[in-house]
Amino acid sequence: MVDLTINTDVARQILTGFIRSEITRVGFSRAVIGLSGGIDSALSCVLAVEALGAENVLAVRMPYKSSSSDSLDDADLLIEQLQIPSKTIEITAMVDPLFGLDPEISKLRKGNIMARERMIVLYDQSEVFKGLVIGTSNKTEILLGYSTQFGDAASAMNPLGDLYKTQIRQLSRAMNVPGPIIDKPPSADLWQGQTDESELGFTYEQVDQVLYLMVDHRYSPQECVEAGFDEKFVDIVLKRIRRNQFKRMQPPIAKISNRTVGYDFLYLRDWGT
Repeated sequence: MVDLTINTDVARQILTGFIRSEITRVGFSRAVIGLSGGIDSALSCVLAVEALGAENVLAVRMPYKSSSSDSLDDADLLIEQLQIPSKTIEITAMVDPLFGLDPEISKLRKGNIMARERMIVLYDQSEVFKGLVIGTSNKTEILLGYSTQFGDAASAMNPLGDLYKTQIRQLSRAMNVPGPIIDKPPSADLWQGQTDESELGFTYEQVDQVLYLMVDHRYSPQECVEAGFDEKFVDIVLKRIRRNQFKRMQPPIAKISNRTVGYDFLYLRDWGT
């Protein structure tokens, strides 16, 4: 059994400091978060409130007509606990016309459209509230590509991206995220009955251990098998990591000049930062 236990006090200090630093160094003092009622967005929200103050964090709920009422209730639970400003903006009328263009549209396409529409709403509210959008994707999702590019994967910064899902749960408990949010099955709530683990085909506890060995400790696939993990499972995880590398990168730029953004021009060394 791989131990993914973290020092939650240290993680809390690092992540609140990260949010405060990244927000203020570019001239902002506020943040906007899409609050789904799930554990990841709840933790990002709690961290942002501790870093910036409750009055400086806007929680935006963006339900679709089939969204679970439990998700809305759980988001409300956190809003009430933190006493933060909030908005509810339903996306049904925004996405249904696009769905209607193709009678055979798949659930996956609908889910991607909803995720991208929610990001449109968040960035619009970012301008209204004058705050930066804080991300909610954890390390497990990022490595597996379990996100929508330019949808839920988009943000101005992401405090959770180096925490595995099991570590998200640890820190959430330490920061008093409401129990119903921590304990319910993880779900993007894209359609009725949808859960993360049913889509992935394995649990977060299982995959986090393999990811931790592969990524953090540079285990080879064979070493993971020798550590006791099923060979087919290790192969599935490895292929997902490789296949989704493009989601973890900025779009590559064809190099023409001596200094190309993302290659030779990486830091603002000469612009006072």
